[in-house]
Amino acid sequence: MNFNELQLNNRILAAIARCGFNTPTPIQEKAIPQILARRDILGLAQTGTGKTAAFILPTIHHLMETSGRHIKALILTPTRELAEQINTFTETITKDTKLRSLAIYGGVSKSGQIAKLNHGADIVVACPGRLLDIIRDKAIDLTKIEILILDEADHMFDQGFLVDIRKILQQLPKHKQSLVFSATMPKEIRTLAEALLQQPAVVEVNHKKPIKSVSHKLCYVQQQEKLQVLLQLLEQQAVGTSLVFTRTKHMAKKLAEKLVKLGLKATSMQGNLSQNKRQAALNGFKDGTFNILVATDIAARGIDVTALQQVINYDIPNNAETYIHRTGRTGRASSCGDAYTLVTGDDLQLVRAIEKTLNKKLDIYSGKMPETMNRKEETAVTSYPTTKKNIYREKSKKRAWNKRNASSQGRKQSIFGLSE
Repeated sequence: MNFNELQLNNRILAAIARCGFNTPTPIQEKAIPQILARRDILGLAQTGTGKTAAFILPTIHHLMETSGRHIKALILTPTRELAEQINTFTETITKDTKLRSLAIYGGVSKSGQIAKLNHGADIVVACPGRLLDIIRDKAIDLTKIEILILDEADHMFDQGFLVDIRKILQQLPKHKQSLVFSATMPKEIRTLAEALLQQPAVVEVNHKKPIKSVSHKLCYVQQQEKLQVLLQLLEQQAVGTSLVFTRTKHMAKKLAEKLVKLGLKATSMQGNLSQNKRQAALNGFKDGTFNILVATDIAARGIDVTALQQVINYDIPNNAETYIHRTGRTGRASSCGDAYTLVTGDDLQLVRAIEKTLNKKLDIYSGKMPETMNRKEETAVTSYPTTKKNIYREKSKKRAWNKRNASSQGRKQSIFGLSE
């Protein structure tokens, strides 16, 4: 199938051609006809499958058939970066139309966003918190919404937006087309979908499977040498781009600072940064100013970088869905990518849970690993353990050592001076 067969407006087809799209992805092929038929949609798809275009293209098609300058479509999304990404794509597709799109999110001037609303908008892409704030100011009219889209609904729930979303829904007309997209379907989101959607078409595309174009590798390491292993993996892509995930904002900041001190073109993207600094980091990563971006999961929502060579999980994610989201940042648009996860003895339970959910054994990295440095506190070993068996063997020894040194471990510095 090609896009011409989807019976989209000719201006939209021309915009698609300018973007270099040829063949619709599975989620686009399944969802676009249903949305064009005015069906409510429950879409289950992982990141990197093309779901943004799956709901934007038919939405624009419908709105081109309506008249008047008022807000006709509302798209709710969990993060500023994702809102900006969706808005940028929307502006690209609507370039040769009279439709206007606007992104609304926190971290920037609210008065500036209200001023833009007063100039008129047909499509609003918003984060729930800032949108609700503007609603309270009575500075936005949502009574003529024709299409409502909830993108990454599960992550909006994770961030505590469900109460805000319910308040926003009270401002919308009863009769509208509603589209809900999510990578997973926890009970709370399913309950919301059942209340919101009317006889929805369910579109499901491998939402629990990793992208096939990504090579997955586990690197079994000891905690104290994580940074050294990271440096070796980064060296493999010296001229490419690498996205490094950490569990906390503090670690993202400190790790990026350490990489910069070591002479690498790195920056961080985490929740403590202002919106301007977060956008500057993302822009710098996209334009090549930086080739290493260290980010947390929340900050990484909306990162869409063409030809991203590798993703490195400096800290293993807490569940399979997050693993899929992280690793799905690479290997997009038919490109190939690599995903490495640094695993310590304490992470084995998470590895098993991820493998069980994916119904797939993740490969073990077989490349050369750096030698472990001698430490007074532990018996020196000559190399990293590279099998699960060796990790189990080290685990009881490590726990005993940690117990003896619990009072000082939090202040201990790694071999490169980075607090772990």
